[in-house]
Amino acid sequence: MRRPKIRITLIDQKGEHPCHRGHKIGDSYDFDTERGKLCPMAMHVAFPYVDILRYGGEIPGNEPGTAVFACPDVDTLNVFRIERIDD
Repeated sequence: MRRPKIRITLIDQKGEHPCHRGHKIGDSYDFDTERGKLCPMAMHVAFPYVDILRYGGEIPGNEPGTAVFACPDVDTLNVFRIERIDD
């Protein structure tokens, strides 16, 4: 069985300062091939959600196959969406 692809997209910025890593709304990353481009702080928060979605779980309160989370940088507060891409 192939693992589904995972896409992580920056969908909003709530903080008062730009992202120190340079992420901008609309930036999107393939988890398997581009995760090194994603800020390590955001990746640290994303990883449990990625595992849950990739292996068949769902996140309560989110649309099926998705999770929304925020970067822990309080000055930036980037909001990301993770999507499971079922082939």
